[in-house]
Amino acid sequence: MRIGELAERTGTSRRLLRYYEEQQLITPGRSSNGYREYEESHVGRVLQIKGLLGAGLPTRIIRQLLPCLDKPRSIYFDDLTPEMLSVLEREHDQLTQRIDCLTRNRDAIGGYLETVRGMRAAADAAGRADAAGLSGRTDDGP
Repeated sequence: MRIGELAERTGTSRRLLRYYEEQQLITPGRSSNGYREYEESHVGRVLQIKGLLGAGLPTRIIRQLLPCLDKPRSIYFDDLTPEMLSVLEREHDQLTQRIDCLTRNRDAIGGYLETVRGMRAAADAAGRADAAGLSGRTDDGP
């Protein structure tokens, strides 16, 4: 598939796909006329990259992790340095903090929605009761 189709299927701009290529996160083939050609597997890979970027990982870490993510049980680095280990631990801790924050925000929004929906349901029920003349009010005055 061409870059436009990959962009459409992944919700990623062509410019960003070219950036992923520059960062060696994806490697398209080339047709005889020089156009980039992507495989079906690139769709999943691009979505995976977007997810990792969205989680806060930098492209330099993603580039090192991507080969391992195809076979999660065999994740290892032959050349794991203390610096890389430190970076991964820091990224793990930051992701955990972001997940905790997102969970709290999700729960707060869920609570708000529950309250608003309850208020709306009560208002709708009161409106139906008024319309049916069941509100208990009379027009006889105060």
